Parts: sequence; C-alpha cells; structure tokens
Amino acid sequence: MRTVTPSDLAAALATDLDGAFPDLVRETSAGVFSGALRLVGNRHDAEEIAQEAFLRAYRALQGYPTDRIRDMNPAAWVWTIAANLCRNHHRTRSRRPVTADLTVDPTDRSPGPEAEAIDRTQEERLAAELQRLTWPMRAAVVLHHVVGLPYEEVAAALGRPVGTVKADAHRGLARLRSRIEEVRP
Repeated sequence: MRTVTPSDLAAALATDLDGAFPDLVRETSAGVFSGALRLVGNRHDAEEIAQEAFLRAYRALQGYPTDRIRDMNPAAWVWTIAANLCRNHHRTRSRRPVTADLTVDPTDRSPGPEAEAIDRTQEERLAAELQRLTWPMRAAVVLHHVVGLPYEEVAAALGRPVGTVKADAHRGLARLRSRIEEVRP
C-alpha cells in the first residue's frame, strides 16, 4: 500500500472521482475513525460519524468543479466534515451520560493481565478527562496530538484561527495533566 500525497490525491479525485475515492478512504479512514473515537468516546458513534463523513464527502465532490477539487487538501477537508459531525454529536448528546471506548485494537493482548488492567484504567481515565474538556479544547488536542494534523489543518477543520487552536490545545493538555495528576496516588 503506497501513501498518496494530498496534491496527487486531489488531482486524481478531480480526474476520476469514482476511481480515486477509494484511495481517499484508504488514506484517511483510520485517522478519521481514531480521531472521532477520541472526540465522541464511543466506538459505535465514531464508526457512524466516519461513515457519514465519507458519504457526505463523496456527495459533495460529485457537485464540485474539477478546479476546486484540484486546489483542496482532501484529507483536511474530510476532517472538516468529520469534526463538524463530531461537534453536532456533542451538542445533541450533551445531557446523556458519557461512556468511553478508546481501545484501538481489542485483539492485541501482548502485556500481561495486570499491566493490561492498569493500561485500560489509565486509558479510561484519560477518556473521561478528555470528555470533560470543552469542545474546542478536546477537538484541538485530539486532532493535533492524537490524529497528528498540523495546527493549520486543525484550524481549517474547526473553522477557527490557528492561534486560537494552539491556545486551545495548550490549555487542554494543561488541564488533562493537572486532572490526571490530581487523581494519582
């Protein structure tokens, strides 16, 4: 499996949407799902959001002129769609209890049971603390530090200035650190 550059992918989508769209999905689906999972804290909802993001992306691309498609960064654009879906999900479920599921690969059981239990407890604590952050802080932390998007792409995906996104990420990490250290024995 080869990695496609954003400009090559955009050119391919502009030329042959049906042929290149699977490349877009292959290149970005793991990151979109992983980021959505950390933003919404629930595997099922993250899968729904990722699928909906790609469906909306495909439908939108069908109506875009080729020059607009060539000029875009497809991965960042899909992230914009996914981030908006996560934001909408957050708004509609704000009164429901949070259940977090951040397990990346449930079949990977390499550490022993005690280490695994400790890791799972720490992961659950981190997930709960992530959910306590404000939406802008959580989105900035997850998209930049977990998914690995540059601040410029995070800002574009969230529709916020780069400086604001950097501040949100910094404040979010600081809050996570202080909250996690509060509960350490």
